Order: sequence, then C-alpha cells, then structure tokens
Amino acid sequence: MREYSKPPFPSQGFSEPGIEAKMDPKPCYQAPDYLPAGKLKGKIALITGGDSGIGRAVAFLYAKEGANVALVYLSEEEDAQEIKSKIEKLGGVVLLIEGDISDPKFCEKAVEDTVKKFGKIDILVNNAAYQKHRKEIENVSVQQWNYTFDVNVHGYFYMTKSALPHMPEGSSIINTGSETGLEGSKHLLDYAATNAAIHNFTKSLAQNLIDKKIRVNCVAPGPVWTPLNPAERSDEEIKDFGKDTPLGRPAQPEEIAPAYVFLASSADSSYITGLVLPILGGKTMAG
Repeated sequence: MREYSKPPFPSQGFSEPGIEAKMDPKPCYQAPDYLPAGKLKGKIALITGGDSGIGRAVAFLYAKEGANVALVYLSEEEDAQEIKSKIEKLGGVVLLIEGDISDPKFCEKAVEDTVKKFGKIDILVNNAAYQKHRKEIENVSVQQWNYTFDVNVHGYFYMTKSALPHMPEGSSIINTGSETGLEGSKHLLDYAATNAAIHNFTKSLAQNLIDKKIRVNCVAPGPVWTPLNPAERSDEEIKDFGKDTPLGRPAQPEEIAPAYVFLASSADSSYITGLVLPILGGKTMAG
C-alpha cells in the first residue's frame, strides 16, 4: 500500500486562488498503480476546476482511459499548462478554457468551445468550487454567500444546461459534492449549504434525465489535499488538516479520481444514477 503524507503539514505560503505548483508536499494525482483498460476510449470530457486538485487527477485518469478533455480553470495558468503537458505526453488532446463558471455566458462559451474542438461532450464533471471558513455567521458577508452559491450551485446548473444539448445517449454527468453536504459544517455555513444543494440537484437531475439515457451521480469526499484548502486557511489550521479522519490524513486526489472513472464508464456503472458516493477515509455515515 502506497504511503501518503500525514499531518503536520508545513506552511503553504499562498492565498486564494490556490496554486498547486506552490504546495508542499505536492498533491499526488498521477496514480502510478492505476491500470487503465480503455474504458473511456473515444470519449470527450469537460471538467471544471480541471487544472488542479481532484479535477486534475480526474483529467489525468480520463486521459489514461483514452478520453480527450476540455479543462476549465479560473486563472491558474501555470497549473493548467502543467496538466496539459502531462496529458499530451500520454497521447491525449487537451483544450484549456480560462474563465469563471459563476458567469452563465462564460459557461455557454466553454461548452461552445468544447463542441467546436471535439464535436460533442460525453462526460461533464462539475467540480470547480469556492469555500471560505468563517467562525461566526455574522462574518459571512452577503457577497461571500452569494458568490459561493454562484460558483458551487449556479455554475453547476449553467454548465449542465449548456452542455446537455451536446450530450448523446449514454453520457454521464458527475458532480463533486462534499461530506459537508451530508453532515454540515459550523465554520463553512455557505459551502456546506451549497453541497447539500449539489447532492439534491444530483438526485433530482438523475430522475429528470432518465428518459434521455444520461446518468447523473456525485462524489462526496472528506478532506482532500488540494489547493482549495490551504488557500483559505491559516498555517495553524492547515497543519493538522485531515488528522481527525480514521486514516489520520487527508485523501490525495489520485485516491478520489478512480470513482469518477467508475461513474463515467458505462461498463462499470450503467445501472447507477442518482448516487451520492461518500469517500471519507474510513469514516462511516449514520443511518
């Protein structure tokens, strides 16, 4: 079994938006033990937040499985170029699309650019997210509340609505949720609320798209070592990140990404839709 980094973690020395290239230790995303089987050969995947973290790992495994990918990212050009280079070395084709998914017009353009390049979209991964810890509800500004919902909920809706006309039967939509959407989080009021909405959106959309033969599922991880977390936490807060999981550490992105392959592959999950899959490092859910 591969050994992964455990707390305590050193100071990361950067703020929002998080840059994966600056992280210490670097997140693991290439999954060297993963054995591809051509499960996504010929497929086209559009992945938001695809430059780093979970999105990067998903993009890399999708490329290993034979897919070409369009990666949406906010502004982290260095991270985006790195994963593009890595995927191209595998023989995959990558389209980079820079912009903010909280803007519906941008989401329409991202889909248009993807379809212009590849002709279709077989897999949509709604993964980009925003979070900001606040100890008291009084510290959550109206602006922060609205922006968190604009990215985490409205952005997922915009991307889905724009992509659906270009998704053939047998396509798959995979949303990234969170354990906070299952249990709540006292210092992430807005983020937890958006993830509960993502989970319910997943279940409702799955029912809505049954007749179109498009499956919709969600992956809900616990703590994962991605730029999203140290970017908005203090050094003291990030030092013990993931320590309270039964495994005593956060997940690495490459440990989460195979779930996205499983849910995208009709060979593996053709009978699964409307699922919210918790990946919590040994933590079990009540009821």
